[in-house]
Amino acid sequence: MENIGTITIYGLLFGMLGTTLGGFIGAFLKINSNKILSFVLEFAAGLMTAIICFDLIPEALEFANITGCMIGIIIGVMVMILCDEMIKRINFARKNVNNNTLFKTGMIICVGLAVHNFPEGLAIGSGFDASATLGLSLAIAIAIHDVPEGISIALPINNSGYGKFKAILLTALSGVTTGIGAFFGAIIGNISKELIGFSLAFAAGAMLYIVSCELIPESNKIYKGRFASFGNIIGITLGIVAKVIT
Repeated sequence: MENIGTITIYGLLFGMLGTTLGGFIGAFLKINSNKILSFVLEFAAGLMTAIICFDLIPEALEFANITGCMIGIIIGVMVMILCDEMIKRINFARKNVNNNTLFKTGMIICVGLAVHNFPEGLAIGSGFDASATLGLSLAIAIAIHDVPEGISIALPINNSGYGKFKAILLTALSGVTTGIGAFFGAIIGNISKELIGFSLAFAAGAMLYIVSCELIPESNKIYKGRFASFGNIIGITLGIVAKVIT
């Protein structure tokens, strides 16, 4: 139980670290460069790709067979699709409201990202159950990935006139669900080794969806150029280096 508490704290800290940092950037700095933001998104995508390919899936296969891992990956992708569909429905309902404000926009993003952060926390929790190195590398990668998400929450809330403090506070709160996910991931891992493998595969599927259907498409949408692709290359390279030296 003590170990579960420690893992939960790690998930909470790293989950809130990235979103809060993004909140500060969004509240205090004016980022007018789509080029830089696209680079950050691609860097996070590359780092997460390396972790999926060289950490999560190989570790999952050590605890579960290929069938269990494939089922975990598929379910992870499906859960993220359901999350996205739910957010789209909320956004559709918001567009039909006459009294539409930037604050409401920021809050919708905040709720959506809080939902997305749960499977990320599950990845951290099950990752720590497999090994401290895997759990820590996942936590760091997710924290980096959460920075641009924090920016996307803080910018509209701050620009709506609700102030920098409220923008940063709401951004930080969206990372709390990462700690909740880490708690459940740690519990699942303590039940059986097969469940650790399934959880890691589930997390790989969820992160694969985030990379393929969110980070890279969003990067290409805001900036079309070679510079952003270098972010992906650097992210993958650093992920491989981190795996080798640890």
